[in-house]
Amino acid sequence: REVQNATKKRSRRHLSETDEFVSSNTENILMDPVALSTAYRKMKSLCLNIRNEISTDIEIHKQDVLPSFIDLPNLSSSIYSTELFSRLRAFLISCPPPGPTPPVVELVIATADFQRDLASWSIGHIKGGVDAKELFHVYITLWIQDRRLALLELCKVDKVTLCIGITSQLSATTFIDEIYSRIRETLVEYDVIISRWPEYTFALEKAIADVEKAVVESLERQYSEVLTPLKENTTPMKFGLRYVQKFAKGNAAPYVVSKELGVLLNSMKRMLDTLRPQIESQFKSWGSCMPERGNIAPGECLSEVTVMIRSKFRAYVQAVIDKLVENTKLHNATKLKKIIQESKENVLESDICRRMQPLKEFLSATIDQLHSTLETQVFVIVSRGFWDRMGQDVLKFLEDRKENRSWYKGSRVAVTVLDDTFASQMQKLVGNALQEKDFEPPRCILEVRSMLCKDVIVNRKDGYYY
Repeated sequence: REVQNATKKRSRRHLSETDEFVSSNTENILMDPVALSTAYRKMKSLCLNIRNEISTDIEIHKQDVLPSFIDLPNLSSSIYSTELFSRLRAFLISCPPPGPTPPVVELVIATADFQRDLASWSIGHIKGGVDAKELFHVYITLWIQDRRLALLELCKVDKVTLCIGITSQLSATTFIDEIYSRIRETLVEYDVIISRWPEYTFALEKAIADVEKAVVESLERQYSEVLTPLKENTTPMKFGLRYVQKFAKGNAAPYVVSKELGVLLNSMKRMLDTLRPQIESQFKSWGSCMPERGNIAPGECLSEVTVMIRSKFRAYVQAVIDKLVENTKLHNATKLKKIIQESKENVLESDICRRMQPLKEFLSATIDQLHSTLETQVFVIVSRGFWDRMGQDVLKFLEDRKENRSWYKGSRVAVTVLDDTFASQMQKLVGNALQEKDFEPPRCILEVRSMLCKDVIVNRKDGYYY
């Protein structure tokens, strides 16, 4: 009992240094960030001081200066740990941690280290003793939820409108960069906590995934006006209805990819290629330290967001390409099918090239306009998709007339002009930024060449070899 009384007296002396933080009047501390930080650092010191007391008792026990039946380390640590746990719990109630600020995180670490040290010293489980996760679990959960709500608040339309801006002529909006900067800050703040307790990865990942979905939804609302013309190309319609609508409208003006749409596409591509990989990499790193957890795998929520963004990006790009192809059909002089139909075997190649000239000029102007609006990667994707769709029109034309080879000559010349136009314009506009694969003809063009090549084998007099 004397040992217990002495231990309680030493514990009481240490605890007295933090009595002010568990009194009924802590409003001044809560209102003053500096005072609150000081309070958390004193609580951290309390953990370290009591830890040192137990360490000293272990050293005394090793000297065999006390009777053998007195297990000083287990006896004293039981008192120290239960009283420290009680004080920490009372402190957190009186001065709730506002978030994973440095002083708060330091206390979390000190508490977890105290618990770990007791285990490493072979001190058995202490009922009512320090349990760091039990102390901080509810607060960590609330922090994650509060951060989620704060980031979602930034994604509201009025906030986005105030934040929208262009970081460079063709770059993503400052809104995107601001949100992802906040997300990265969040991951840094939680790194220490998740390194201790990886299971919080799931809650944080779910919160970040919700924010990323809200980012995309906010961008779509902000740029809804420029997305509206694309809806007829992304929304399935009954057969023929789209063409009835187009006929009713008469000759519409050519579709132009606006600067605003360029910002949206550039932003989505930037999210996919630059901003999100950093986030996913961090969660993968945390996930590698986690045990199996049923059917849920770390990174699953973020993967779903990746699929969603990529799907939307592809749909918008495809809708833009459809619009650009429709532009070529607004006037007879640029209708590829009509040019090929009027270019049978007896027509000179020079005449076919002359008939292709208006289309070539139109395509060149369109590619120039795309380059003025889209960042390089998006520009290459759209240009190659446009190239492929033009080839698809030639392919469909030939497949519908497999038995009639009279249009093959015109098709060969048309494909050659298409290849030269797209490859040369892309080379001129982005030069060294192009990779070798970007110059390679897309799939439909290759299929057209394959079909024409079979005809050349039968009839070599045309002199075209693909």
